[in-house]
Amino acid sequence: MREVRRDGLKATRHLRGDIYETRAEGADESYRLIFAKEGRMSQILLSLHVISKKTGKTPPSDIRLAERRLTDWRQRGQTLRTRSLRAGGAGRRPDRPRRGP
Repeated sequence: MREVRRDGLKATRHLRGDIYETRAEGADESYRLIFAKEGRMSQILLSLHVISKKTGKTPPSDIRLAERRLTDWRQRGQTLRTRSLRAGGAGRRPDRPRRGP
């Protein structure tokens, strides 16, 4: 991930849609970290799945799993935002008390 931090997405490989991967070398094994960019300005790298690198190609089943996890993450975030709006908390952090009348 140091390379991603330093070089941005040039250090990654786009898999499909919003899904990317980067490689990491361990002492005895290589890994692939499958992630997505999230946040208002894509500042968050959301890790979705990590696999041991055994072949040159990322298995489609692992990409599908990452896509399902990303969909779930986004749906849960939307649910939280909707609840906040219903409670009258638009633009307000839920851990902060409401001010004013």
